[in-house]
Amino acid sequence: MITKVDRRASRRIRHRRVRKKVFGTKERPRLSVFRSLNHIYAQIIVDETGQTLVAASTLDPEVKARIKSGGNIEAAKVVGEVIARRALEKGINTVVFDRGGFLYHGRVAALAEAAREAGLSF
Repeated sequence: MITKVDRRASRRIRHRRVRKKVFGTKERPRLSVFRSLNHIYAQIIVDETGQTLVAASTLDPEVKARIKSGGNIEAAKVVGEVIARRALEKGINTVVFDRGGFLYHGRVAALAEAAREAGLSF
């Protein structure tokens, strides 16, 4: 019998595997990315305390005004720029990147490259 692959469960397994190695400290917090079909979300987290320092998504009014659709590469680039600018305002220069179990291409890669170009280093 052919069974259907549960993509959400597969992503969660990949994310757990990545999270074994990727840990955000106060000196170098974690830039976590989540993408859905219609939106992309990014947040910078200190895993030692479980505290979110900075967040940005395509649902933010600042980002929403600059994009036409939330589920494309252009929107991911805008979110990457916004998260980097907000992080630099808070004094965060270096982060560790957590792709969230998603492949590093398309929207995830566009967000990461835009954050690098805006001044974050990882």
